[in-house]
Amino acid sequence: MTILVTGATGRVGSHVVNQLVRRGAKVRVLTRDPAKAQFPAGVEVAQGELLDIDALRKAFDGVSTLFLLNAVTGDEFSQAIITLNVAREAGVERVVYLSVIHADRFVNVPHFAVKSGAERMLGQMGFSATILRPTYFIDNEVMIKDVILNHGVYPMPIGGKGIAMVDARDIAEVAAIELIRREQAPGKLPIEIINLVGPDTLTGSDVAAIWSEVLGRPVVYGGDDPTGFEQNMATFMPKWMAYEMRLMAERYVSDGMIPEAGDAERLSVLLGRPLHSYRDFASNIAASA
Repeated sequence: MTILVTGATGRVGSHVVNQLVRRGAKVRVLTRDPAKAQFPAGVEVAQGELLDIDALRKAFDGVSTLFLLNAVTGDEFSQAIITLNVAREAGVERVVYLSVIHADRFVNVPHFAVKSGAERMLGQMGFSATILRPTYFIDNEVMIKDVILNHGVYPMPIGGKGIAMVDARDIAEVAAIELIRREQAPGKLPIEIINLVGPDTLTGSDVAAIWSEVLGRPVVYGGDDPTGFEQNMATFMPKWMAYEMRLMAERYVSDGMIPEAGDAERLSVLLGRPLHSYRDFASNIAASA
C-alpha cells in the first residue's frame, strides 16, 4: 500500500518524503505544481490541493496511510476537515498529523486552535493516529540570520520562559518512523501524542549568547515586545498573518514552549541518535557567513 504525503515540498514535508524513501516505503505526494517539484525516483506525484475534492479523491486511491501537514493559511481548518473526511471516505484510517505543542492551550492563536480542532477530529472520527506536536522550528531562524549577522541583534521575541526549538530534520524522521509503524501494524493502533522538542530550552538571552559565542562578537537580545515583530512581518506577509505571528510571540513570552519531563530523551531513543541543537545550527550559519 501507499503513504500519501501532503505539504511535501516544504521544509518538513520534503524531509519526510526522503526519509520514507530511504526506508523503502511506497510514497505518493500531493502537490499543486508537479513541474516545479523534485522528488526521489519512484515517488508518485498527484497534482492537486487539499480543497480540490476531485484531485484529493484521486490522490487517496490505493492509499493506506496519510501524513497530514497543513500550511498556515486562512482556510487551514477547512483543508484539515475536508482532507480527513475524504480520507475516511477512502477507507484510510492510519494518520500521522503535524500539529503544534500546546495546541490545546494557546487557543487564541488561530493556527494553534485549528490544530487543536483537527486533533479532536482524529479522535472522534476513529482514526488510528500519531499526533506530532513540534515546538518552534530552528529552521525558521534562517529568515532572521541577516539581522543577527549584520546588526548584532537577535530579533525574535521569544521571551524569558524558554523554548525548546526543534530541527525540521528531527521532526521529519520521527514522522517517517511513525508512518512506517502505523503502515506496518497488523491492526488499529491507539492515538498517540508525541512532543517534538530540541535538546535545550533557551530564552531570548540564551540564544543571543550562543550567537555571540559562535560569531566571536556581541549579539544582544532585541527584547520581549512583539509590536516591532508584527510590523516587520507585515512587510512581507499578509497583515492577518503578521498579527497571528504576533499572537504566537505573545504566548512565547507569557508561557514559553517548555517540554514535558522526558520528551527530549524519548526522542533521542526513538531516533537512535542525539537531537540537532540550536548551537549546531548557529555554528553552521557562522561558518558559512
